[in-house]
Amino acid sequence: MRVLRSPAAVSRLADTWRCVGLRTALVPTMGALHEGHLALIRAARRWADKTIVSVFVNPTQFGPGEDLAAYPRDFAKDRRLCAREGVDLIFAPAPRAMYAPDFSTWVEERRLADHLCGMRRPGHFRGVCTVVLKLFNICRPDMAVFGQKDAQQTLVIKRMVRDLDVPVKIVVHPTVREADGLAMSSRNAYLTTAQRSVAPRIYQALSAVTRWRDEGATIAVIRRRLRARVRHIPGARIDYVSIADEDTLDEIRAARRGQQLLVAVAVFLGRARLIDNIRVRW
Repeated sequence: MRVLRSPAAVSRLADTWRCVGLRTALVPTMGALHEGHLALIRAARRWADKTIVSVFVNPTQFGPGEDLAAYPRDFAKDRRLCAREGVDLIFAPAPRAMYAPDFSTWVEERRLADHLCGMRRPGHFRGVCTVVLKLFNICRPDMAVFGQKDAQQTLVIKRMVRDLDVPVKIVVHPTVREADGLAMSSRNAYLTTAQRSVAPRIYQALSAVTRWRDEGATIAVIRRRLRARVRHIPGARIDYVSIADEDTLDEIRAARRGQQLLVAVAVFLGRARLIDNIRVRW
């Protein structure tokens, strides 16, 4: 396994692979790798001849007062895990290698990014789209793997790829969970023991939605019940509770038969902002 920090060096290697007909997959990460990331890596390796993992805490997707400085970092562990999983290349650039001092070009998706996390974190998806497109240009992947836990992010990136004719296949891997249902996230490291003990109730609340649907509850009733369930988690502070059309992320009042919904929540437990979602066919 190689570790490269220069975008130019990564591009040269990726071009070499492409010239001999090898398929390349990229798994973009911000490091602090866990079993959820490893599942993405395994999916990439099943599909591709060569697998690249990027490890880059992207400063442009953090807003003022967010946890850029505190975000978990353990590159030595990340390197060991990638080697164990058979990764061919880690791309681990410094911010100055990705953004020139006078950097002034941005990529924005202006429809899906205006909902959910985009409403709470202005500029977040501009930073995400910009860095992901840069990673695609540098790493030259044929496909890239993202996790369903970041559902809005996957939808925004798919839209960017479609609208800008980016020749990268986007694969979305199901959310990987702890045994008690908590969605795996690097930010789970922020949780205290008490907070970690109640965090699985987020997924438990989401899981009740399909039962309420089967019992005939309306969208309004389900939304109210879901909010109440989350609100009663000890120490929880709701950022948002959403039941939206998955194609548009518009909030819905009534669902039509066969409509694909995204039921999503963002919850603060202490200093950890946890997001989770499920997809529900009405």
